[in-house]
Amino acid sequence: MEETPVIPRVRLGTQGLEVSKLGLGCMGLTGSYNSPLDDDAGVAVITHAFRRGVTFFDTSDFYGPHANETLLGKALKQLPREQVQVATKFGIQLYEYGVGTGSVCGRPEYVRASCEASLRRLGVDHIDLYYQHRIDTTVPIEDTIGELKKLVEEGKVKYIGAVGGEPRHHPACPRRAPNLRGADGVVSLGSRHRARHCASLQVTTCEVPELGIGIVPYSPIGRGFFGGRGVTEQVSAESNLKGHPRFSAENLEKNKHVYLKMEELAKEHKCSPAQLALAWVLHQGDDVVPIPGTTKIKNLESNIDSVKVKLTEDCLKEISNQIREEDVTGGRSCTYFAHANWNYADTPKK
Repeated sequence: MEETPVIPRVRLGTQGLEVSKLGLGCMGLTGSYNSPLDDDAGVAVITHAFRRGVTFFDTSDFYGPHANETLLGKALKQLPREQVQVATKFGIQLYEYGVGTGSVCGRPEYVRASCEASLRRLGVDHIDLYYQHRIDTTVPIEDTIGELKKLVEEGKVKYIGAVGGEPRHHPACPRRAPNLRGADGVVSLGSRHRARHCASLQVTTCEVPELGIGIVPYSPIGRGFFGGRGVTEQVSAESNLKGHPRFSAENLEKNKHVYLKMEELAKEHKCSPAQLALAWVLHQGDDVVPIPGTTKIKNLESNIDSVKVKLTEDCLKEISNQIREEDVTGGRSCTYFAHANWNYADTPKK
């Protein structure tokens, strides 16, 4: 029997948070790109990932809403808490009448209430990594960070991060929030500034590398695109990708050539297109920890096996040259979150 591949341990940023080099994005387990799994099946995916060496699990109060954190909480009861790193998020206002409002909130009282509610749903006494899910452009970032710092001091949060903001505007940037160092946490989820050409079209670099900001790329397989979604298999009727710009019928037809290029490259490396996309991201540095999601154990196994795909510098350059973001048609985000993207994410001065 083939030896189980070992997923390396890495430090995410320079503040001390140690995680598995490959994480698991839990969002899809409760429905998003597909129909939700029942609780037993969802817990099975999470616990299987842990047995294979994944210890970093990502969720949000927005996913479900609430249901995703509750599901992860059920799985955590079967896992040794001290060996697991739990990441969750706050900041996107929850659904009204089944529709995402697209509004965000960074007010201190909202930060605290969201954190305490997440702790209850997860069934834990602390959150290892707490992200601001989107930047609230009406609240000075220092106010949001000030409350996060208090949560860290109280032991309810260990490390903090941000999603979707330009690094110099992020809570993670001491140039805007100089007391951050006292909060013991600097990581960024999918920062957008100075995007590298990449297979997943998600990984980016940071303009302030001296801050030691780690990067957690979400959707490292292009929301399933490099797994064949929309090309070799249909997009599910229940999927919210039906409203995503890159998966619209017109744009998807134009984007198929990107998948076909990746398919040819994958044949050269004797792996699947999804594995090559994920391997490319894994090779971007020890401070880059992708969080692919899946609802299927077989896809989970495939994602984990991408750790075994080794790429030289020449291979990385070839993939970067062949799979370019400028060749992709359609925006990266759903339209109702466009106002919260990095290029609009500045906040008022304190």
